[in-house]
Amino acid sequence: MKQDKPTLGILLMLLFCIFAPLGDAYAKILGGTVPLAELVFLRFLIQAVVLVPLAYVTKRPMKLSGRVFAFAWLRVILHIIGIASMFAALQYLPLADAVAIAFVMPFILLLLGHFLLGEEVGLYRLIACLVGFAGTLMVIQPSFQQIGMPALLPLVVAVVFSGFILTTRQISKDTDPIGLQAINGVMAIVLIGPVLFLMSDSGLDVFRLIAPASDQLVTILTWGAIGTLAHLLMTWSLRFAPSATVAPIQYLEIPVATLFGWMIFGDLPNHLAAAGIVITMAAGLYIIWREQANAALAKAQSSLSQTSHAAQ
Repeated sequence: MKQDKPTLGILLMLLFCIFAPLGDAYAKILGGTVPLAELVFLRFLIQAVVLVPLAYVTKRPMKLSGRVFAFAWLRVILHIIGIASMFAALQYLPLADAVAIAFVMPFILLLLGHFLLGEEVGLYRLIACLVGFAGTLMVIQPSFQQIGMPALLPLVVAVVFSGFILTTRQISKDTDPIGLQAINGVMAIVLIGPVLFLMSDSGLDVFRLIAPASDQLVTILTWGAIGTLAHLLMTWSLRFAPSATVAPIQYLEIPVATLFGWMIFGDLPNHLAAAGIVITMAAGLYIIWREQANAALAKAQSSLSQTSHAAQ
């Protein structure tokens, strides 16, 4: 049985919070020169090239069948849409704003869990959801005034990745995470490759194909390595520490993204957006704390009940 090592898990999640926004920064740089469909294809190609051999060498299971296979296809479609939406958003929005808006996802997950899965959600967490949405709107508002509808793309990311996470939950007990991500990369290539080939001569910029220059190729390979490493860091973090322990740390992605946005692109959120980021983070952390408190209470009540039955 796996033994928890919370300190190691926390350290790995801290590293994830550095590498994930750094990968987004690279995607923002590449998105200015590499067409969107090709960029998404390269993202999954690198994922497959790195993770398939890793899964093979470490003897991770990569076979899917029946119900899991169907969910895996749904999961990869959601993953493609989410990645494409985020890459598109990064071309219009400052890095910190795009990441912060996408962090509305915990609120969406909470509501989907309530309405689709019948999970109990108390009044205080519902209020926190509303506060978090209000904070997100404060981040969106300045960008929406400047660029219009593209400012809503991170909301698409949040909604799609909420479905992605719920789908992953349905098959997580029946799959290995690294093996699943390796298969995910291969499936995405199978889906995107033919579309990209058939649409490359359509005249649409999004499907245009280019041959990356040597300096772009280095950037692409670095970006792919960073993205793959970020995913592995999160996976390994959850192996060594409970999700309740490391979930609050993930919010460090937002200030780290703000730092990278300032250092690389010279972007900083304005006062309204900065206030919205703080509100969104506070509401999200409150929901995590509330869920942890409820889980601890339920565990204590269950233990007390078992003790009472044993005494009888």
